[in-house]
Amino acid sequence: MIQATGLTSNARKGSPPAVDDVSFDARAGRVTALLGARRSGKTTAVRLMLELQQGRGVTYFRGRPLHRIAHPAREVGVLLGDVPGHPARTVRGHLRMLCSAAGVPVRRADDVLEVVGLVSLREERLGTLSRGMDRRLGLACALLADPHTLVLDDPAAGLSARESRWLHGTLREYAALGGTVLFTTDDAREAARVADRVVTLDEGKVVADQDVADFARTRLRPRVAVRSPHAARFGVLLAKEARTAKRSVEVVTEDGSRLSVYGSTCADVGDIAFRHGILVHQLADEIGDAGPSVAASVATENRSSNSGGDAEARTDAHTGSGAETGTDTETGTGTNVQTGTGPDGPTHPPAAATPLNVLTPTSTFVPLADAASPPAAQRRATSNGRALEAESARETSVALPTLPPPITVRTARGPLRPVRYELRRATGIATGHVTGALVLAVSAVLSVLLARAGHTPQPRLIAAWPQVLPLPPAALGAGLLGAFAFGEEFRHPALAADRGTVPRRLGLLAAKLLVGAAAALLLGVLTVVGDAALLYLVYGSELTQVPAEWLSLSASWLALVVGCAWAGVLASGLFRSTAAGLAAVVAVPIIIVPLVQKALEGPSVRTAAGLPGRLRDLALMDWPFGIERFAAAGLRMITQPVGGALMLSLSALLCAYLFTALRTRVR
Repeated sequence: MIQATGLTSNARKGSPPAVDDVSFDARAGRVTALLGARRSGKTTAVRLMLELQQGRGVTYFRGRPLHRIAHPAREVGVLLGDVPGHPARTVRGHLRMLCSAAGVPVRRADDVLEVVGLVSLREERLGTLSRGMDRRLGLACALLADPHTLVLDDPAAGLSARESRWLHGTLREYAALGGTVLFTTDDAREAARVADRVVTLDEGKVVADQDVADFARTRLRPRVAVRSPHAARFGVLLAKEARTAKRSVEVVTEDGSRLSVYGSTCADVGDIAFRHGILVHQLADEIGDAGPSVAASVATENRSSNSGGDAEARTDAHTGSGAETGTDTETGTGTNVQTGTGPDGPTHPPAAATPLNVLTPTSTFVPLADAASPPAAQRRATSNGRALEAESARETSVALPTLPPPITVRTARGPLRPVRYELRRATGIATGHVTGALVLAVSAVLSVLLARAGHTPQPRLIAAWPQVLPLPPAALGAGLLGAFAFGEEFRHPALAADRGTVPRRLGLLAAKLLVGAAAALLLGVLTVVGDAALLYLVYGSELTQVPAEWLSLSASWLALVVGCAWAGVLASGLFRSTAAGLAAVVAVPIIIVPLVQKALEGPSVRTAAGLPGRLRDLALMDWPFGIERFAAAGLRMITQPVGGALMLSLSALLCAYLFTALRTRVR
C-alpha cells in the first residue's frame, strides 16, 4: 500500500510549485491511476514519492518511507522511462548484471524474461530494441527483485495498441496477485480501462479521487462533436430547441468553431442544422473527456445543493479559462437543459454522480457531506453558552497548517554483490576485449620496430616502451580500462536508473579497484609474454634472455600497470568521465613526474643507504622469505620519478574520492 501525504515541490522563483499538497492512497491488490494533462504535476509527484526530488511531504510504502527500507528494490519496482543500459549489452546480460546489484540469483533474469515475453530476444542488444520491447525490458527490470509495489510513469507512452493491451493486462495480473500498482497517464480512457481508482491532478493539485465507476460516469460520457464556422449561433439554437422539446441537452463551446453536445445524437443535431441553414464541417459521435475542471464543478454543485440553495437556477464555478458561465433550467418532469463553456468538456456531470472528496483550504480530504454541514447546526447542538463562544472563536480563527517534513534526495545504494556486479559489467560488452586486443597488437608492433632500430634496453624492448612515449601501451590500456569502470557507469547509469547517477560507495569502489587490478595484471603479463614470443620468432633468442634483476623488474612493471588502472578508476569516479580518467593517467609522466624531479633535484646531504638492514632491526623477529628485500625494492620504486609521481597521484585521487563520498553521507 502507498500512502502519499502533503507532497509539495519547491517553488521556482516567480512561479507556483509544480505540485502543491498532493495526498492520496494506492491500496494493495488494486491498480491506481494518477491522471492529469501535461505539466499537471504527475511526474513531479512520482519523483517526490521516490525521493528523487527535493520538496516536502512523506510517502509510506507499507508503512515505511523509502529511505527507511533496507533494500528499496525489493519493495518498490520503478519504471521512469527508457532503460538506460549500455546499447551494446544484451538483454539477458543486462538483467544478470542487475541481479548481482539487487542480490538475487541470476536465474531470476530468465524468469522475468519469460514473464514479459522477451525469451526469444534475450541475446539482442539493447540498442536494437524497439520502443515496445524496451518498455518490456523496463518492466522486467522493475520486476527483477520481486517487489510488492510497482510505480510507473506513463508506461504506455508511444506504444502501439497491441503493446498497450499487453502492458495493461500485465499490470492487472500483478495487482490480482496482491501487489500495488500506481501509474501515471494523461489519457482518461486508459485510466478508465485499466485502473480501479483514479486520482486526478490539475495544476499540481488533487481535484478528484474516485473509484473507476464514478470516474467513468462523471468523466466519460458520449457526445456529439460539431465543428462549424457559426458555432456560437448554432449553440444557442441547440439550447433553444432542447428547451422547447424539454430535453436534457448540454452544449459546450470548446473553441471558436467547435461544440460538444451531450445528451443528443448526430441525427438530431444534423436535423437542427439543416432546418436553420447552419453550415457544419464536422459531425461525429465521440466519447467525451470532461477534463479536470469537472471535479471542481461537481464539488461546487454538491455544496450548493447541500447548503439549501436554490436548485432551480445556479451558476457553475469553473476552474478552466476566464469568465465561463452555465445555467440549469429544470422543468416539472425533472428534465433540464444545460449550457456551459469550458476548454476541456462539459461543465456538469450527470445527476446520478456521487459526491466526491475535495481538497479543502486546510489541506485535508473531507467528505462533502461533512464539509457542507452548516456551522449553525453545530452551534444549536451546544447547550453551554461558554462552549458556544469558544467554538465560535475557534471557527473564526485562522489556523496555520503544519508543514509536511522535507524530502531529502539521497544517493542510490550500492550493489549488494559488488564484485559479481563489476565482473558482469566489465565482461558484458566488447569494449574491454577490443581495448586489450589493440594494446597487445600495438605493443607487438612497437617491440619489433624498436628491436630493428636498436639502442633500446631489453626491459623497455620487451615492454614496448620507447623513450618518446610517456607510458607504454600496456600502461595506457590499463588506465583506459580503469577509466571505463566508472566512465561507462555515469554514461549509462544502469545501477541507478531512477536517480540518474552512480552511488559513490566504498564497496563499489573496492570492487572496481579489485577488478581493475586483475585486468591490468592480465594485460601486463600478456603484453610481456606476447612481445617476448614475437621477438623470439623474428630475431631469435638473443633479445629474450632473462635478465638478472627479473624479479624487481617484474614487480615494477606490474606495479606500473596496476597503478595506472587505479588512477583511471579513481579519476573517472571523481570527475564522472572516461576522458578525465585517461587524462589523469597521462598527466602522471607529463606533469607530475617533472614536478617530482624538480623537487628532488640538487645535491643530497644524506642517503638511504643501509635501509634493508635497519628495517630488519625494527622487527622483533627475522622476516621470512626475504621480505625485507621486497620492501626495499618497493621503496626504491617509490623513490623513482615515475613511481613517486604515480603514488602521489593515487594518494591525491583517493583522498578526493573519499572526501566527496563521505561528504554526501555526512550531509
